Amino acid sequence: MSEEKKRRRGDRRDGRWVRAVPGLQTVMAHLMPNRTDCEVFMNDSFDVTELLKYLEEKNASHPEYKTTMFHALIMSVARMVKERPKMNRFIQGRRMYERDEISLSFVCKRRFADNGEESLMVFVPTDEDTLDTLSRRIVGDVRETRKSEVATGGIDELLDKFAAMPRPLLMLVIRIIRWLDFWGVNPRFLTEGDPNYTSVLLSNLGSIKAPAVYHHLNNYGTNSIMITVGTIRREELIMPDGHKEIRDVVDIGATLDERIADGFYFARSLKLVKHIFAHPELLDRPLGEPSGFDYQ
Repeated sequence: MSEEKKRRRGDRRDGRWVRAVPGLQTVMAHLMPNRTDCEVFMNDSFDVTELLKYLEEKNASHPEYKTTMFHALIMSVARMVKERPKMNRFIQGRRMYERDEISLSFVCKRRFADNGEESLMVFVPTDEDTLDTLSRRIVGDVRETRKSEVATGGIDELLDKFAAMPRPLLMLVIRIIRWLDFWGVNPRFLTEGDPNYTSVLLSNLGSIKAPAVYHHLNNYGTNSIMITVGTIRREELIMPDGHKEIRDVVDIGATLDERIADGFYFARSLKLVKHIFAHPELLDRPLGEPSGFDYQ
């Protein structure tokens, strides 16, 4: 840990207490302490025509590690959080905190069937990561997960143990966990690998042919952003020069905790994702290298 990030009184293990917070946001954390009371849902259509062409060329060179549009979305969102630090904040215990690292989580279905088990996966990118390294890590992790029809450890195994408890005991345990969560003293084994404690939780609904629906946040944990992506479709768009063209588009929905920043900041942040989809070569840049995008 660097000298600049020495822990101070009031910091949590998973975040630094943001002390210079406008009065409005401080009061909002007390007036509306529940995250689900402060949700803002944003939905937009993204032109993915250039992105799909880029992915087709990339996958031709390494078909064993197929890079998908969802991988590109994960990397784009990671860059958005990297360049827009307020997107990596959360409110818990009626205080605002900012995370030390970027973490993105998603659900992997072991088998595409009604009774197929789901596994929770967490990805923590580094400054050296590009779309290629991200894709290889995710594809490898998903393959290992799908080898088994049962929980593979981590948060899945822990949840199975909780589920086996008698109902009164489980109620007491959950109550204690919620109290620890409020004060930021939950033990690491309860939070590590839990998507409720990540910067962004993503859901690839397009993989099951579903639309990008609204998805609620949770009061438990520290997750402030939930993103869903739907199926790709063909749609006629008006291009910048005025002519009409049939393009590939996808709907993306984002649910955010309005207490961590204002709507203007959210909207400008999501513009970066749209810009990357239009200029997918940016995905080849290491995460630590600025995109150069003009947020004006």
